Amino acid sequence: MKDPAILAFLEACLQEDIGAGDLFERLVSPKEVKAVVIAKQAGVFSGHLYADMLLEHMGIKRVWHTQDGAPLKPQEILLEMCGDYALLLKIERVLLNLLQHSSGIATHTARFVALLKGLPVRLLDTRKTRPLLRVFEKYSVRNGGAQNHRLGLDDALMLKDTHLAHIGDLKTFMQRARTQIPWTAKIEIECTSIAMAKEVMQVGADIIMCDNMSVEDISQVVAYRNGHYPLVLLEASGNITQENILEYAQSGVDALSSGSLIHQAVWVDMSMKLGS
Repeated sequence: MKDPAILAFLEACLQEDIGAGDLFERLVSPKEVKAVVIAKQAGVFSGHLYADMLLEHMGIKRVWHTQDGAPLKPQEILLEMCGDYALLLKIERVLLNLLQHSSGIATHTARFVALLKGLPVRLLDTRKTRPLLRVFEKYSVRNGGAQNHRLGLDDALMLKDTHLAHIGDLKTFMQRARTQIPWTAKIEIECTSIAMAKEVMQVGADIIMCDNMSVEDISQVVAYRNGHYPLVLLEASGNITQENILEYAQSGVDALSSGSLIHQAVWVDMSMKLGS
């Protein structure tokens, strides 16, 4: 069953590229040809969900040789297609943009995930996504083996330093929040020190984000949580890289979050080749 939101997104992608109509299409007669999409470098494949719906929507016959989350090898044929010559050329750039961008995020994410193998910690993305591409980019993160943080402002209440600067009495605010937000919604609060983390646990936060704190300080927050508030979840965030992620993971937090999974990802090179 087609997801109407994804279909609307794909139609917008096509409209952006095609505009009032493909000029080349005016100049050629209908002709059915075959085409393939080839990986030009190693990585992790992502984008099948979107690409397949695009091809179905445009009436292009296809056979897939890979799936989301599968490893990529240079010169590997990922997809075989059969359709009208001009039509295949018309959708080429949108198709490749989707696959290359999505696979780039999945590939970058998978590198972080591999470093955490065997450790009881979750790797999360953030809301640092390109405008109108959040669902697509977070889908790509999942294909790389990580997990999504909140999708938007409506599925969890997160209080960052900019919120806290004008809240005043945090305990009173938390009591009011519990009566105003959905019963199932969690409250996460950003903390920048051990003392702040302890205070936030005491007023009833569900999740504490240890933001830009040292591994040593985070370890102390973990010890306090374990001894006094074992149900509180701890997340470490801020400048987590492939070089230091293992150190943060071993601090005892439940999750690590990094916007770089998305905004530092580089596209995986692919190309479409037409046959006879």
